[in-house]
Amino acid sequence: MATTTETETQPPVESEYGVLLDTFGNRFEVPQYTIKEFRDAIPPECFKRSTLRGMSYVARDLALLACTFYVFNIFVQPEYIPYQFLRFILWNVYGFLNGLFGTGIWVLAHECGHQAFSPSKLVNDTVGFVLHSALLVPYFSWKISHGKHHKSTAHMERDMVFVPRDRKEFADKLKINIFQLSEATEDAPLRTLLYVIGRQIVGWPIYLLTNDTGHDVHNTSGEKRRRQKQNGLFTGVSHFNPESPIFSPHEFKLIVLSDLGLILAGLALYTIGNRYGWANLAVWYFLPYLWVNHWLVGITYLQHTDPSLPHYYGSAWTFTRGAAATVDRDFGFIGRHLLHGIMETHVLHHYVSTIPFYNADQATEAIKGVMGRHYQSAKIEGLFDFVRTIYRNVRSCEWVEQSSGAQGEGKDIVFFRNRNGLGVKPLNLHFKTE
Repeated sequence: MATTTETETQPPVESEYGVLLDTFGNRFEVPQYTIKEFRDAIPPECFKRSTLRGMSYVARDLALLACTFYVFNIFVQPEYIPYQFLRFILWNVYGFLNGLFGTGIWVLAHECGHQAFSPSKLVNDTVGFVLHSALLVPYFSWKISHGKHHKSTAHMERDMVFVPRDRKEFADKLKINIFQLSEATEDAPLRTLLYVIGRQIVGWPIYLLTNDTGHDVHNTSGEKRRRQKQNGLFTGVSHFNPESPIFSPHEFKLIVLSDLGLILAGLALYTIGNRYGWANLAVWYFLPYLWVNHWLVGITYLQHTDPSLPHYYGSAWTFTRGAAATVDRDFGFIGRHLLHGIMETHVLHHYVSTIPFYNADQATEAIKGVMGRHYQSAKIEGLFDFVRTIYRNVRSCEWVEQSSGAQGEGKDIVFFRNRNGLGVKPLNLHFKTE
C-alpha cells in the first residue's frame, strides 16, 4: 500500500479517487475502458504476421551492418586517410551507425520474443535466440522477464523495468529522514548529467546482472524460488541464474539454454579477438555494442518514465491502466526506419504485443479513439533532444508519492515528484498513520 499522509491543504474531492495531479499539476483521470474495446477497434489485418517480411527486415539490417563494416575497413585506412585524428572520428561514426543497425536487429529479436515476428513459434524462438545471443542478450531469460513486465506494467511491486523509488526509498538513498525530503537540497545539474551518461553506457548489462530498476519484492510477488533474495550483484537475482526468483522452476532449461547462447557468442568473439587483434574487436564489435546499450536504456526509460505518467499499488492497478502508463515518442527517420517503430507505437505494443511493427501504425490510429486523452505521445527533435529529454525526466521524476487530494483508491495511484523545484511541490509531511 502507498503511505497514508497528512498535508497542510486538501483540494476539493471531485471523484471517487479524489483530485489526482501529475508532476506538473495536470489533472489525471483514471482509465476506465476495457481491453475488449481495443480488440474490437483494431482492424483484423493488423494481426497478420509474415515470416517472409520479417526475415526481409533481418536481411536488410544485417546487410547494413556488413556494408558499413566493409566500407570502413577498406577505406578508413592510412593509405586513404593519412590523418589519424580523422580516422578516429570516422571510426566513431562507424560505431554510431552500426550501433543503430545493431539496435534494429535487437528490436527484431524483441518482436520474436513477443511472437510478433512470425506465425511460427519455432521460427520466432530460433531467430530471436540467434539474434539476441549475437548481441549478448540471454534470449529466453529476457523474454520471460519482459513478459512479466508486460503483465504488470506500472505496478509498483510487480513491474520488471524502471520501477520508480517511492518517497522512503529515495530518502534512504540520500540518508535523510523521509519527512525532510521536501526540504532537501536539489541535485546539481552536473551530477544528474554524469548519472545519465553512466546509466546510458552500462545500464543494460547492470540490469541483466542485478535486476536493477526491476521490482525488489521477491518475498511477496508470487515468485517461487529463493523469495528472500534482493536485487544486487552476486545475490542471485540475475537473468543468468536459472534459480533466480525472476524465473519459475519449469523455466530452468530455458535459462541454461540462454546462457549457452552467450557462451557460444563469447567464444566466437574470443576467436575473432585472437585472430584479428583485440583492439580491432573493440572497435568492430564493442563500440557499436555500447551504442546499442545506449539506445535500449534510453528508449525503455522514455517509454515508461515521464512527468505525465502514474504508477499503481495493489488493487488500484489493472492491466488496462498499467498499459496506459506508457508514452509514444516520434523519433523521426531513426525511430521509424532504423529502430522499426519501437518508440512510435509502444502504447499499442503494451495492449497487443503480437501485432508486428509494420502494422503497428495502423493499429495505433485505431486505438486512439478508445484511449482518448489517455493516449500519450511526444516528438523527439533529433539526437540532442533524445538526450535532453532523458535529462529532463531524470530531474523531474525522482520518486513517486500520492497526490495531496487523493481519496480512497486514489491514494494507491502515485505520481512523480522531485526536490529540484520542478512542477508540483512534494508533500509536506507532518505525520503518517497506519
